[in-house]
Amino acid sequence: MNYQQTLDYLFSQLPMFQRIGSAAYKADLKNTIAICNLLGNPENKFKSIHVAGTNGKGSTSHMLASILQSAGFKVGLYTSPHLKDFRERIKINGELIPPEYVIDFVAKYKSDFEAIQPSFFEMTVGLAFDYFAKENVDVAVIEVGLGGRLDSTNVIKPEVSVITNISFDHTALLGNTIEKIATEKAGIIKNEVPVVVGETQAGSEVVFLNKAIEKNTSLVFADQRYKAVNARQIIAEKNFLKIDIEKADVLFYKDLESELLGLYQQKNIVTVLCAIDLLNQNGFQLSEEVIRNGIKNVVSQTALLGRWQILSRQPFVIADSGHNESGIQEVLRQIKLTPHEHLHFVLGVVSDKDITKILSMLPVDATYYFCKADIPRALPSDDLLLQAKEFGLLGIAFSSVKNALAAAKKQASEKDLVIIGGSTFTVAEVV
Repeated sequence: MNYQQTLDYLFSQLPMFQRIGSAAYKADLKNTIAICNLLGNPENKFKSIHVAGTNGKGSTSHMLASILQSAGFKVGLYTSPHLKDFRERIKINGELIPPEYVIDFVAKYKSDFEAIQPSFFEMTVGLAFDYFAKENVDVAVIEVGLGGRLDSTNVIKPEVSVITNISFDHTALLGNTIEKIATEKAGIIKNEVPVVVGETQAGSEVVFLNKAIEKNTSLVFADQRYKAVNARQIIAEKNFLKIDIEKADVLFYKDLESELLGLYQQKNIVTVLCAIDLLNQNGFQLSEEVIRNGIKNVVSQTALLGRWQILSRQPFVIADSGHNESGIQEVLRQIKLTPHEHLHFVLGVVSDKDITKILSMLPVDATYYFCKADIPRALPSDDLLLQAKEFGLLGIAFSSVKNALAAAKKQASEKDLVIIGGSTFTVAEVV
């Protein structure tokens, strides 16, 4: 099989959450353990950092990887989902896994996988671990796919565990209260492995503290150690975010810069700085210069896409993959901080989530371009239009994301703002 045939096989033969939703979710680690045993337990052959959370875990993972790269480490990075190419999920020092490696891996283990019957995600985790071990990475940053306790990545014993925040997402699988969701995320906390939690939140704080006590490990809330202040976006020939960081109310870092736009990145940067503290306690020796360079150059060093990504100007056309309640909340805050005359919103969502809360948050004075991403999980645009009307959101339904964006760009004046969002899959079709 060539690369495309290999992907077609994976997408068609293995249950894939990205396409079909909860039917692809395996609520135990049995298959992952079987795959790791088959591969000679590659997960034990490299150091790792484990990153969970509802929002921000992708950006946090990429910043950690970028800082480690800046220090000269050979760094594996496993994230999900991909936007354009399956290989985005598995990188070393920002380079995508070679197509030949994917082809050879699937060809070699195809019959074994058919006996194990893994999900797409379980197989991909095995591929990532195998690749990182064979390439002798110094350290790998591993992003949780969904939840934590039963996620396929949860077979590693990392140097540090990171949990960014807790919000309502995948409630049918993880629970419908903050406490239940936090319990699933806390499942990545291991015996004597230090933990960083990005945000102190009512409902989740005690869950994490109790789990840390149970696992005989230390836990730090990043927002209690560091505070981001004086954040500003510099929109020029090269766009960047600039912030100051305080520690115990004293200026600690002045003018930290990041290619990742979006003022919500302040929370992720604070979480990253706290995780770096713990890594340095474990002997990593990451200097201020390395930290600054890694945060500043995160996009160029890791090829991260879809986080408040400016696609064009006059009008500003911006894509953001925020897709749950708190993610959309941050996008809306960012919209308010972005000068514009009228807002045009290209909106597409998935069908297996309750979107009523999100729709109730969206501004009624915007023009909407409802669309459907090209995956089975996507909600038909006509259905989205009808649901949105109930919340006073008016617009037109389009047959595709690209048609919706073309209409929005045609309608918008130079001083307007066009946002593409609602789901990762909507963003994936335009970045």
